[in-house]
Amino acid sequence: MRRVLFFLIMIAQVYVVAKANDTTNILSLKERSEFIDKLLAERIDKVLPQLMIRSDIDMWLVISREYNEDPVIKTLLPANWMSARRRTILLMYLPAEEKGKQNPKVETLAVARYAVGEKFKSAWNKEQQPDQWARLVELITERKPNKIGVNFSRVYGLADGINATDLELLKESLPKDFHSKIVSAESLAIGWLETRSESELKIYPKIVGIAQSIIKEAFSNNVITPGQTTTEDVVWWMREKVAELKMDIWFHPTVSIQRKDSQEFDHISAFSKDKAETVIMPGDLLHTDFGITYLRLNTDTQQHAYVLDKCEKDAPEELKQALAEGNRLQDILMNNFVVGRTGNQLLKMSRKEALEEGLNPSIYSHPLGFHGHGAGPSIGMWDNQNGVTTGDYPLFDSTAYSIELNIEKPIERWGKSIRIMLEEDASFKAGKINFLHGRQKQFHLITSDSNCEP
Repeated sequence: MRRVLFFLIMIAQVYVVAKANDTTNILSLKERSEFIDKLLAERIDKVLPQLMIRSDIDMWLVISREYNEDPVIKTLLPANWMSARRRTILLMYLPAEEKGKQNPKVETLAVARYAVGEKFKSAWNKEQQPDQWARLVELITERKPNKIGVNFSRVYGLADGINATDLELLKESLPKDFHSKIVSAESLAIGWLETRSESELKIYPKIVGIAQSIIKEAFSNNVITPGQTTTEDVVWWMREKVAELKMDIWFHPTVSIQRKDSQEFDHISAFSKDKAETVIMPGDLLHTDFGITYLRLNTDTQQHAYVLDKCEKDAPEELKQALAEGNRLQDILMNNFVVGRTGNQLLKMSRKEALEEGLNPSIYSHPLGFHGHGAGPSIGMWDNQNGVTTGDYPLFDSTAYSIELNIEKPIERWGKSIRIMLEEDASFKAGKINFLHGRQKQFHLITSDSNCEP
């Protein structure tokens, strides 16, 4: 009961602070570890059984060797395990008699020398059975599963985690009459990675709020002095801020500039890591792409700032109109989210609607969760607006997405087009999609020392 109470207190603490939109009340490393383990226990008890039933797989094997981990196994390890140990084999089994119950239970075993956290009890005594593979075969033959799901996939890298050696050894060890039972666990692995538990959906707004707060400060006069600060200065300030909070990033941030010059701005120039750093000047339109990892969940955010030019008190109307069009494209895409609709269907219908409204859209949204570019349906790629193989996967409930897209719009005062490149994180629950912590509808404004002569 004490542990349950602690978990509820932690959720309440994280959830309430989300409304503060700042970086206070971050959990200590010890508290994070305990919290992550409680989240994992909840996922195994409540999420995993339903996914095994949905995938029609009654046994799931996740096999990894130390430092060559399956992406899935890292989401099953306790917080204080940094990697698999030796060869770690996790076995999850849903007995037939459990499938019809209101709260079905999955048997979780570790075919390893150690228990893997509290959920996966060790099921291998090397002194009694020296061969780890032989012990795995014993456990399988005792349970007689109909389907043995293993993580191999031609389409999804996140579901293709078993290495060639382990797959070969598994087949060599199993009796031949079990070979036909081995199936790809692609649907189960993707489902496990993409599905968010109730508690995860409650804490996700706080995590997104932290990321947004860092961007807000980065795009302010606290960090930027026009005429002196460079784009790389801002990038490394963001890196230092995340380190100060004892958090991680899952990609190196970018900060880029659009201004009245002859340089064209596109996806490659916005995200190029080798471009020369540039001094930020009055009149610049800034863009950042930034993502953090906290409590094993990731954020992915793109926002804009405007550096006020001489005599300006707000961004130019043309730029504000461009931002409004970017917000409209977000609305169009999100209004088309329906359970069962594929990523490619969502892309096609959203682009059609946007084009009919006179927008110049590009949509490249993606799932979000344990990975920044997460498991689930791709909704376009920046360099492919006609659909992709991973876009044939359908939308499921209790998932999260990074609503990533851009619109291109001519700016008369600059004599060229600009791109408003937006990315905000959202949850898809009970058939409705909502931003986890709001979205940018106004530019971050940075003042300069330019004098305004009457």
